[in-house]
Amino acid sequence: MTSHLQADADLDRWVPLRGRGFGGGRHRKAAIRMLLSTAGVTQGQPGSGVMSFLATRVIKAGLRNANGRFLAWSWKEDPSALAALAQVQDLTPHLRAARASMPMEYDDTENFSNPHLGVGERLVMDQPQNGRTPFATYTWDTGTQLVSLHAVCPDRERFLIFVPHLDELARTLRWVEDLEVGESNVLKLPPA
Repeated sequence: MTSHLQADADLDRWVPLRGRGFGGGRHRKAAIRMLLSTAGVTQGQPGSGVMSFLATRVIKAGLRNANGRFLAWSWKEDPSALAALAQVQDLTPHLRAARASMPMEYDDTENFSNPHLGVGERLVMDQPQNGRTPFATYTWDTGTQLVSLHAVCPDRERFLIFVPHLDELARTLRWVEDLEVGESNVLKLPPA
């Protein structure tokens, strides 16, 4: 059985990003730049060049060799306006501990419902501290996995305009299990 992340992004608004090839090249570069800004990689800081290089490689590798665990999009009209990255991570004790020790600003979440994943959390940071880029994060804890959608927008003035479109995208996110031929998750009992 194989599983993968899936979403129904509106192609009139979003460009799906891929790890290589022509599909979304300009959008991909802009998206990676924005995603790096929320990873705490600021140009001009000591070591930022190396960190930026490494983070770029990790994001590109994630998109290329995603095994169905990553999806990414860029805003179609303006690739430098908005980028979104969805991912699935196994809920290891290390990941649970990392989530529990996040800064207090991440406690200001609200419930967010998805018809496929149930009730999760949404965090919208339109005025983040330390000059960081505005972002929105959606998360769902399935018990064994953490499904998340993280979006960034460098324009503080326009960021809140994009939130309804991010909500729409987040509601389509799902973790799909594909059954191989002959496989079934249904228990069949012999006739009585």
